Amino acid sequence: MTARRLVLGSTSRYRAELLQRLGLTFEARAPGTVENEIAGEAPAIRAMRLATAKATDAGAELPDALVIGSDQVAELDGVLLDKPGSIERAHAQLSACSGRTIYFHTALCLLDTRSNRRYTHLDLTRVHFRPLEAAEITRYIEQEQPLDCAGSFKCEGLGISLFERIDSSDPTALIGLPLIALAQLLRDAGLSVP
Repeated sequence: MTARRLVLGSTSRYRAELLQRLGLTFEARAPGTVENEIAGEAPAIRAMRLATAKATDAGAELPDALVIGSDQVAELDGVLLDKPGSIERAHAQLSACSGRTIYFHTALCLLDTRSNRRYTHLDLTRVHFRPLEAAEITRYIEQEQPLDCAGSFKCEGLGISLFERIDSSDPTALIGLPLIALAQLLRDAGLSVP
């Protein structure tokens, strides 16, 4: 049997770096998914809707592939924390997170385009921030430039110094691609991992 084509429906370098850990040959495709908000949509539902849409969009016109879609939604008190995009917004986000618990909903969808079967998983990670002083936030942002990360931090880098603890069943989920769950979904779809 020939190896199935494995596609990561993402242009995120963080997700691609994570997927490389599994030692599988894959290609990355931009899904082109419009990441719109739906009023009143729960963060976990939004994450799963977008992960599924990314897998579907990236897998369009691929007749025999396993396509990975993933999305992450961060929330503080029910309010979504998007990628800040600017130093000022990153500072405001981290100030709001100081001494608080942030919830990260990381959804995963593995689409088998041969059968149109979808394998899904939803991870919840709780990040407990320690109280942060304004000068610490400024130094952190200057050193790490986390402007393209939901919640304004990179836990795989210096951002880890901002926390009291992380509660998670899969530490890679917080970076954006839950590898423990993905490895199981790939096995469920018939791919050998490892």
